[in-house]
Amino acid sequence: MMYTDGAQCTANFVYTDGSGATYVGYAAHCAGQGAATDTNGCDTASLPLGTKVDFVEGGSLISGGEVVGTGTLAYSSWRTMQQAGETNADACAYNDFALVKVDAGSVDDVNPSVPFFGGPTGLDTNGTALGDNVYSYGNSSLRGGVEPLSPKRGASLGDDGNGWSHNVYTFTPGIPGDSGSGFMTDGGQAVGVLSTVAIAPLPASNGVGDLAKELAYARTVGGVSGLALVPGTEPFSPVL
Repeated sequence: MMYTDGAQCTANFVYTDGSGATYVGYAAHCAGQGAATDTNGCDTASLPLGTKVDFVEGGSLISGGEVVGTGTLAYSSWRTMQQAGETNADACAYNDFALVKVDAGSVDDVNPSVPFFGGPTGLDTNGTALGDNVYSYGNSSLRGGVEPLSPKRGASLGDDGNGWSHNVYTFTPGIPGDSGSGFMTDGGQAVGVLSTVAIAPLPASNGVGDLAKELAYARTVGGVSGLALVPGTEPFSPVL
């Protein structure tokens, strides 16, 4: 779990950059200051870079959980798009990715493996097709610590937004607090980041931003030189 100014989201994957810094990713809207329906990253306010983020285990509606590490907001696609004057409507709608730089005292506790499934085995660059299996692990405080509801398997409904997003259905849909969690393919490759829960036209589906595009944007526009996904140390197992 990642808590930012009281808002709770879920970590996706671990990253490094050219300087050797360690980051944990989540969704840019996790540090947003708009309403839940404000999903356009090009015009929604966000907390400033440098904002403190806590890594927490066991948070729920009745408990704040245990802080197991700390970091600071180091990159936000939303803030970057606004500063760059981004005009690509697909990027504004679906580029929802942020990086939290792990504080030095917490780096040794970072494990790049996804809970339950293991992986990721690498970065997917092909997107998803209708019917492709996807796998995710959400850690919403709304589940009250019921861990069997956290791992999710589902299927893609295909790409959207010229490849910037993938609509997916999972057997237990992502809920508030799952935002930011990572999605993997049948081969364990990291394909996307949970951004939205849809009401229409596909009720209870999830919008998943394309991670390859989001990382490329962070490198080329956001200036995060050498940004790369760190593979998991545990083998990927899609059994659920």
